[in-house]
Amino acid sequence: MFQSLRMAMKSIAGNKFRAFLTMLGIIIGVMALVILVSLVNGVTGSVTDSISSLGTNLLTVTVSDDKGSPIKLETLTEWSDEEGIGDIAPASETSVTGKYDSTSTTVQVYGTTPAYQNIQDLTVLLGRFLKTTDVDNNSYVCVINETAATSLVGYEDCIGEEISLDGMKFTVVGVLEDNDSSLTAAFGSDSLVVYIPYTTLLRISSTVSTDITSFYVSMEEDSDMDTAEAAITALLLDRFEDDEDAFTVTSQDVLEDTTSTITSMFTVLLGSIAAISLVVGGIGIMNIMLVTVTERTREIGIRKAIGAGRGVILQQFLLESVVLCMLGCGIGIFLSWVVLQLASVVTSSLGLTFSMQWNVVAIAVAFCFLIGLIFGLYPANKAAKLPPIEALHYGG
Repeated sequence: MFQSLRMAMKSIAGNKFRAFLTMLGIIIGVMALVILVSLVNGVTGSVTDSISSLGTNLLTVTVSDDKGSPIKLETLTEWSDEEGIGDIAPASETSVTGKYDSTSTTVQVYGTTPAYQNIQDLTVLLGRFLKTTDVDNNSYVCVINETAATSLVGYEDCIGEEISLDGMKFTVVGVLEDNDSSLTAAFGSDSLVVYIPYTTLLRISSTVSTDITSFYVSMEEDSDMDTAEAAITALLLDRFEDDEDAFTVTSQDVLEDTTSTITSMFTVLLGSIAAISLVVGGIGIMNIMLVTVTERTREIGIRKAIGAGRGVILQQFLLESVVLCMLGCGIGIFLSWVVLQLASVVTSSLGLTFSMQWNVVAIAVAFCFLIGLIFGLYPANKAAKLPPIEALHYGG
């Protein structure tokens, strides 16, 4: 075996440029497999982390048909006392024109209740969040995020300042820390977000109905999401005449599962395309090995004449094919690592990092080894079956 390996390496070294061109198909195939799958996994990881950061202790309920029994704010208050359910908060939103002194811009206004802070895990930077009394009294108070404070008012410490929302004055009672991973970040990390009491939004907006069609639910402390989901689903079914189509209850776990399924399909698809490239590279290996057998026909005849058996010849050429594939695989893996490092540097500002997926590397190595065996078997077998006399007279 060692002697055959040494001869294979000597043969490859004797035709460096041809060997490189032969390995090029394998190199490209390995790079395609490792890079594409690693890129997909990197993006998948980023998306999954973003979804996870939204909170797995959150249910989103959307009502499409209230069956003549619309959900009101008082209904949610009653439901929050049910076993298994933690906090419940509506969240109706609208876009308005925000103004402070000479500064005017579009802001996203959310009408909600105090429970919304706990559900969305919002962090108060200055002041306070909305209180129950604000909702009960239809108070014209608001809580704004950092971006709104700096962009609209001009500075963060703006507690007590008055801003205008579509011409109506609101007193700033709190400033929230910007949270790019919250649900409100769907409007962009640079969005100007304002939270006001839900009852106040009903008074200032003609587009928001008193009938609540969307709200958020968190699980009760020391409970789990399955219990909370079962509890809210039972309440909704009881209210809407057991019509499951009248509403939808969505958890973040569903989003994660859907994302995982989609990205897995992409991974398989891209991996299959890259595998085709490797097969094409294997055909190139077989082609050059057939040429090598033809070029070394007399050498094969001499070796057989001095006692080399069929197994030895088969082993030599088969090993040479495998070595070519594995060298190409090694170069492809190294270049893939370089490309992924460069990609990570370029996309670092976007929060994306790409790393070598070692399970994919292992698959690439195993696949290249099989390609070397499969596509090298025919040329090696052809060399092993050459009659010694004919081989010695070849090109005579």
